[in-house]
Amino acid sequence: MSSMETNWRWFVVAMIAPIAWGSTYFVTREWLPDAPVWGAAIRALPAGLVLLAVARRLPRGSWWWKSAVLGTLNVGAFFVLVYAAAQLLPTSIASTIMATSSVAIALAAWAILRERPGILRLLGAVVGIGGVALMLLGTATAVDPRGVIASIAAMVMSSIGFILAKRWNGEVGILPSTAWQLVIGGLALIPFAIVVEGPPPAVDAAGLAAYGYLTLVATALADVAWFAALKHLPSGTVGLIGLLNPVTGVLLGVLVAGEVLQGRQLGGLTLVLLGIAAPLLLDRVAARRRLAKGAPATR
Repeated sequence: MSSMETNWRWFVVAMIAPIAWGSTYFVTREWLPDAPVWGAAIRALPAGLVLLAVARRLPRGSWWWKSAVLGTLNVGAFFVLVYAAAQLLPTSIASTIMATSSVAIALAAWAILRERPGILRLLGAVVGIGGVALMLLGTATAVDPRGVIASIAAMVMSSIGFILAKRWNGEVGILPSTAWQLVIGGLALIPFAIVVEGPPPAVDAAGLAAYGYLTLVATALADVAWFAALKHLPSGTVGLIGLLNPVTGVLLGVLVAGEVLQGRQLGGLTLVLLGIAAPLLLDRVAARRRLAKGAPATR
């Protein structure tokens, strides 16, 4: 199998995560109670325990503190900051700020892994972020600076966490690393949930099914797919694919909830897809030309 074919398979794997994460907005809004911190803990901890049962390994040595760092950056503090941003900002503003993680991931990879970001991927990220803004932002929106700070902090922390996971996962493997950070991050959320929201919320059968989906698909499967893609693809490429997150949320609203896309949203959606696809297709064309000239293809 050629490296190009292998890469495209990992592109598909990478798409699982943002599409699954994008679906959480609709699932949470339709079937789950308004208890976001408990929701985050219930989502993270069981997912980590499921993966831990499959991996059948506990952290050793430095992986206790590495798991705590990753669990804080990617799960615990991240969910708390996202919760704070959701309380202080309109969803459109928070989502647009989080979309800039496509650039932040590339810059973090440059600083930590010495992965130089390609100009095409950075341009694609800028186009995609513009598309997200066009798709989600309205004309009159109140902006709380505390919410902006929380959103930026969440975006920066998760971007650094993703790149540290990419750097460290080779030591133990994707599955145990993902399990450990979800368990530790989920456990860290429980005291915060008790203080902020009281006892766990009661849910009906539909709520249990929704939690099951968020735990198994939108967390366990999505996180493993995301970190596996980060291992096999350039960080800037995976960051670009992450722009599918807000796109999924908007499309589910149209397809399932009967919402109607306005012209501005259609234009924004087109820009996002262009920002994702154009750099990847141009990379593929360049790789084919190098193969035709007898030069080795690069990722």
